[in-house]
Amino acid sequence: MGDGTKMEDPLLRGAAFITGAASAKTHELGPGIGKYTALAFAKHGVSCLALADVNLDALNASVEALREQYPHVETLTLHMDVRKAEEVQLAVSQAVAKFGRLDIAVNNAGVGGKTLLTHELDEAEWQRVIDINLNGVYRCQKEELSVIKSQGDFGSRRGRGVIVNVASMYGLGCTQKPPNVHAAILGFTKADANAYAPDKIRINAICPGYVATPLTLCAPADSPIHEHVAQTPMQRMAMPEEVADSIVFLASPMSSFMHGAGLVVDGGFTSI
Repeated sequence: MGDGTKMEDPLLRGAAFITGAASAKTHELGPGIGKYTALAFAKHGVSCLALADVNLDALNASVEALREQYPHVETLTLHMDVRKAEEVQLAVSQAVAKFGRLDIAVNNAGVGGKTLLTHELDEAEWQRVIDINLNGVYRCQKEELSVIKSQGDFGSRRGRGVIVNVASMYGLGCTQKPPNVHAAILGFTKADANAYAPDKIRINAICPGYVATPLTLCAPADSPIHEHVAQTPMQRMAMPEEVADSIVFLASPMSSFMHGAGLVVDGGFTSI
């Protein structure tokens, strides 16, 4: 710059892969965390974005919004179901083929389950939630790690790449029915963080509380969600962009010494 001021480097760089990049339900009520994460990544310097979701119509809407706001960012639309290992493998390979590497991966795809006691819950429903929310993280992280391990190392602050898994505050021990998979996601995150630290790969999880996404906004009147939001010290849900900003932090060099952690973004709910 002419006044001698040095332009700051962008917070993020390179290529990112985001699952659950569109709302799982119709998007009239607004998009989910994945879309806002994509927008936040573009804002803070990511130049290549691979966006994956099982809902192609809502995914296309996310990509269109991203291109309108950040036309300089190169995008790749990936129709992918995390329940299918071959689709996950293909999506990751397509992202790498187009962008050359993966600097950041965000495993965000997930669904809400029925709030029933264990003895009331149908096994098919239990398996559905497990297969998407937990096995989906495993399938994605397996492919992402295989790619990132082979990439160049950019030093102690950036390493070879970063993975962020989206869990929940309920993974930290808050009571929920039926027993949730988020504690398992946190355990998986910690185990792989330790295993792949020598490879200069950072892995963390984010643990949101209630977020104003279609998943929660469509909750029936008798859902415990409404009571829990009222009990939250901040007395509101998070906006999706607030969670997205926290994911940006975990994906950036600003959190370079955070590893195997679960970052809580819950408006104080777990403090009560």
